[in-house]
Amino acid sequence: MMYYILKRTFDVLSSGIAILILSPLLIPVIIGLKLTGEGYVFYKQERLGYKNKTFLIWKFATMLKDSANMPGGIMTTKKDPRITPMGGFLRKSKINELPQLFNIFFGRMSVVGPRPVMKISFEAYPNEIQKVIYNVKPGLTGIGSIIFRDEEELILEVKNNGGDLWEFYKGEIYPFKGELEMWYQNHKSFILDMKLIFLTAWVILSPTSKLYEKWFKDLPKRNF
Repeated sequence: MMYYILKRTFDVLSSGIAILILSPLLIPVIIGLKLTGEGYVFYKQERLGYKNKTFLIWKFATMLKDSANMPGGIMTTKKDPRITPMGGFLRKSKINELPQLFNIFFGRMSVVGPRPVMKISFEAYPNEIQKVIYNVKPGLTGIGSIIFRDEEELILEVKNNGGDLWEFYKGEIYPFKGELEMWYQNHKSFILDMKLIFLTAWVILSPTSKLYEKWFKDLPKRNF
């Protein structure tokens, strides 16, 4: 019980303070998006969240409006032609994720947890994972986000080799992400959350780092 009280208190305080501090950054991004690409700022999409209930996730727009109906569908590669002029930078720096601070502040998400996904992606998880993955609130970051920071590069490699992207997701990525999130739930603590927040910042600055392997010796091993 104390863990959940600490977690929610931290979520409210950290997201509220971050919104205030980052306002000078958010405003130029909003203006830049309004003046480039297709001129829209926020991307809102229905995702699965706590107890498998749906909610609207907020992000800065980085893709063309109709990108889901263009070649590539719901999957985005590193050099995807559907990415807007500012989109590449926003995605690489993770600035596109900052509007989710409002999702956190209002209680639909947490700072740390499994990433919320679309229903079609949720159904790619093994059945046993679907039943429990959102027994905790979805997060802005988490162990899966840290280890799969190169996800777009993986997808591009599979695509360039003529592989089936959706089969790769269902057969490799989602089963392993599920294992990682089960590891998180089995070890969850406020200290672990703080470590994952630090590692998130660390891998943005040092993308090739595998510091998490030194900190967490019992993590499931990725073999692809």
